[in-house]
Amino acid sequence: MKNSNIGAQIDTQLKPTKQRWLVAAVLFIAVFFSYLDRVNVSVLVVDPAFLTAMGISGAVAKGMLMTSFLIAYGVGNVILSPLGDIFGPRKAMAACIGIWIISMIIGGLAPTYAIITISRVLLGLGEAMHFPMQSKFVKQWFPTQERGKANAVWQTGMAVAPAIAMPFFTWIIHVSGWRMSFFVLAALSLIPLLMVWWFTADGPRQSKRVNQLEREYIEAGQAKELVAAGEKQGDEEKQGIVAAFKSFADNRNFWFLTFFYMMHVSIYFGTLTWLPSYLKEARGFSWAAMGILSSLPFILAVGTKILSGYLADKLPRRSLILIFEMVGVGVGVFFAGQVADNNIAAAFLILGIGAVGLGGPASWTVMQSVVPSKGVASAAGLMNGLSNGFSSLAPVAIGALIAITGTYAGGLSYIIGCSVVGCIMASILYFKKI
Repeated sequence: MKNSNIGAQIDTQLKPTKQRWLVAAVLFIAVFFSYLDRVNVSVLVVDPAFLTAMGISGAVAKGMLMTSFLIAYGVGNVILSPLGDIFGPRKAMAACIGIWIISMIIGGLAPTYAIITISRVLLGLGEAMHFPMQSKFVKQWFPTQERGKANAVWQTGMAVAPAIAMPFFTWIIHVSGWRMSFFVLAALSLIPLLMVWWFTADGPRQSKRVNQLEREYIEAGQAKELVAAGEKQGDEEKQGIVAAFKSFADNRNFWFLTFFYMMHVSIYFGTLTWLPSYLKEARGFSWAAMGILSSLPFILAVGTKILSGYLADKLPRRSLILIFEMVGVGVGVFFAGQVADNNIAAAFLILGIGAVGLGGPASWTVMQSVVPSKGVASAAGLMNGLSNGFSSLAPVAIGALIAITGTYAGGLSYIIGCSVVGCIMASILYFKKI
């Protein structure tokens, strides 16, 4: 028995461990549950019992539930994300999940619209550090040639969650009422909290689960990028805020990417907020059909995110993927608003929204390639914060356009405009050979 144990230990040392992919799996689980929290309100604004209890009437009041979240989320990204560069991504992510749980409990107990809005603001602040920490984990745990696939793993959670959440929340609200949906989310959020705390570390050098061969493989894959950025191994250790921001503040490619990402996130949250209402109210689908059709774009996005991650590791100019995203969104949403047949319109909308999946993994892979390790969390927070802050206009702007024009086609024009601007930004990056 003793010889057998020795043999197993020797075999472990001869083969590199795969801890980095366990970290990627944990990141997927974390983003999956975070998007369950966000999607809940998209279904609630179609539930008559919730609207009556909160005294909500009109498109603008509905849109403000998502907008209040996005404003807090955007501000929190910019202000709180440097904590990941200071204290490390593991502690920062665990803290933000704890705040999600509190916000869900408040939401379930909320007696008024004001309290439910406070719950959304708290959720926004809690999730503000999430994406920056995801990016910090990928930058520190993966060699450059695997980051596209690693980003695709956690980004896929953004698509899987809405695909499951739309029919799931439709069912649970119908069976148990809207308050129970919040309490279920609070309980489920304990899963990512425990997994982040037990199964991750700030980097491979801090993990007892990583053997020397895996660490050497990761660091060898990062070496060329570190040399180009004037860094060395160990620069990923905790940094001060000033040093973190100085590392990317004058990088034009980062700012072009940020402007692109503003459009990407606006499209995502604009469609996420209004898709159920559009299908039910503008196109006349039943409650059950609405739940199923609302999930289909995000099922498609699972495939487009995986494709994006694969291409991001293969293509010399990753910005080409971003161009494809914006063209797909613009064409799909435009024709969805033009055709008379409800089923054809739904098909165009599914294809258009599904194309959003192309932009996620590619965007974060580009960001991780143009920003040095010492500033990744801060840069990710700034990019995500500005983008989500700007995108907070999308739900309420779409609602206002619907109210002004009297049709959902007017609201869809906002999404089309974002796709045009995003395509311009991506084209600039393409001609800069990014």
